[in-house]
Amino acid sequence: MSIAAAAAAKAYAATSSIATPGKTAGMETGGQGFSQLLDQALQTVTDTAQQADKAGLQAVSGKADIVDVVTAVAESELALETLVSVRDRVISAYEEIMRMPI
Repeated sequence: MSIAAAAAAKAYAATSSIATPGKTAGMETGGQGFSQLLDQALQTVTDTAQQADKAGLQAVSGKADIVDVVTAVAESELALETLVSVRDRVISAYEEIMRMPI
């Protein structure tokens, strides 16, 4: 399995655990709200970036394999791209709502 495919599979698994099909986040009893969903996404991006930094430092000191570093950086990049995509969609939805006549 390639690095991109593994990272995509991991991202899909993470997002499928956040929201389940047929349910709207925050609408069912005990569900999480939109702000909690965003907080969790931001924390995921932060965690993957920290793991990539740690792997890079370990590689520089000779304690890590370069494949592990590349994998960590690819996962971090994928998480950041996903977050930017969600941000763009939220901004687009907000702008569309603001254009609606009252």
